[in-house]
Amino acid sequence: MESTEEITIQTVAPEALSLITKAEIDVQISTAKAFPRSMGVFLKKAMSMATLNEDIAASCSYSLPRGGKSLDGPSVRLAEIICATYGNIRAGARVIANDGKTVTAQGICHDLETNYCVTVEVKRRITYKNGKTFDEDMQVVTGNAACAIAYRNAVFKVVPSALVSDVYDKAREVAKGTAETLVKRRDKAVEYFRGLGVKDEQICAVLNIQKVEDIDLDKLAVLTGMKAAIKNQESTVKDIFETTIEEVSLEDLEQLFELKKDALNEKDLKNAKRILDSKEVASYKKLYNQLKAL
Repeated sequence: MESTEEITIQTVAPEALSLITKAEIDVQISTAKAFPRSMGVFLKKAMSMATLNEDIAASCSYSLPRGGKSLDGPSVRLAEIICATYGNIRAGARVIANDGKTVTAQGICHDLETNYCVTVEVKRRITYKNGKTFDEDMQVVTGNAACAIAYRNAVFKVVPSALVSDVYDKAREVAKGTAETLVKRRDKAVEYFRGLGVKDEQICAVLNIQKVEDIDLDKLAVLTGMKAAIKNQESTVKDIFETTIEEVSLEDLEQLFELKKDALNEKDLKNAKRILDSKEVASYKKLYNQLKAL
């Protein structure tokens, strides 16, 4: 005869959970007041952690292509390092809404010593250009990216930028490396993007260069920042490279060139002919925009 066991499941009322959470925060605030942070210790630990090696330093900044330029800044990984070393701080992020067109993430950061709290909301689009909604996996990826950005933004609104800037600048300096290690690190970065299905032409278009061998220390810093943004889930391959896919056909460009070539000066005319004759795909969009502006 089999024995049976009764299991009683107890439910906790929302009011009780609210009281428990409030009690936990009160204890954390009391502890923070009793053991205040040392700014000197914080800066020393943060600097040491962020510059431990090139890979860690590279993860502390992101870089995104915007309007032909790169948008750089401290990443969510640096925000985590700052939280871990700043002490007496609470931070987190979660998705709070999904309306089928955008996903909204909420980030929160609370300095327990000063009782200063910031909440930040970030929206990310979950539809393609044709209006079709992302599949479930892509929605999760986009939600994670929104959470990472919301978390990062909340932390850097609570921890003063004056305290973060030195750590950020030093991490970028370490991540940049030296000319002696350029080729090895460039090949490693390019291979990473190739593994994600990104073509060399797309990389060149984002960096505004002709071939990957033209990547110097400054361009490598931008490429490394893009890599960090993807690995940190602050952005996706689609967000970074979708606008670098060839959007202008050679036929359209040649037709526009025939219409506008008389308005070009000698130098621009020579460059345009080179791009068309050599089929420099990475330069198509730039030339197209130049001709359209005439």
